Amino acid sequence: MGETEGKRNDSGQVLRGNATEFPPSGTDDRLHLLLVATGSVAAIKIPNIIKALAPHTHKLSIRLILTTNAKHFLGGQATEQPHYTSLLSYPGVEAIYDDASEWGPEPWRRGGPVLHIELRRWADIMVIAPLSANSLAKLVNGMSDNLALSVCRAWDTDGQVDGQRKRMLVAPAMNTAMWRHPVTERQIRVLEEDWGVRTNEETGEETGWIEVLQPQATKLLACGDLGSGAMMEWSEIVKIIEARLGLERSEGSEG
Repeated sequence: MGETEGKRNDSGQVLRGNATEFPPSGTDDRLHLLLVATGSVAAIKIPNIIKALAPHTHKLSIRLILTTNAKHFLGGQATEQPHYTSLLSYPGVEAIYDDASEWGPEPWRRGGPVLHIELRRWADIMVIAPLSANSLAKLVNGMSDNLALSVCRAWDTDGQVDGQRKRMLVAPAMNTAMWRHPVTERQIRVLEEDWGVRTNEETGEETGWIEVLQPQATKLLACGDLGSGAMMEWSEIVKIIEARLGLERSEGSEG
């Protein structure tokens, strides 16, 4: 993996690093993590997640999708909120994509790659952290009005297209009242009961593709409310990513 450098389109948005190829999952000697951030203040934890995965960069490739609203929280306005373009210099990060990566500025030509399909094929696992209330609602209802949701909508949910089953991990993050709202309860039920990963105890067969990483039970939120809804601790998300990808952390390494 070579040195990565950000490229901007006319709107100043990052297109990608130097990653111009999309080796499908299982066709090279690396594990592929597609990491997605949507429009929640918890998007500021993305740098922490990436840094904590640094011990695995000899075998882990990371590509990042940021929604337009996620970039609002990573504009370089504070130390804990570095500009999203700087994430290209983080260990393991091959590319950063936004909506303009698929929808412009150059028009698509017949025979050209379709980015959300290429990213689906490339990924071994997709992790959406944070998943905002808005993106949760869109995901459950099958909407695909941005790059991240287009990948979700095109996900091979039973492995019949790409030849392998792959998980999608989602970490909801929202205000306490939003998390406790009946609409949210119904939407989470769809993810867990209708689409959730399950293993048949007798046959060992796995069905479903989504794993919900439950928010913290109680926390003082950025808005000042005290209660549930905050994204699962980023360090716990890292541990789950490592477990799902079979990544072993050497003793003494720090997250």
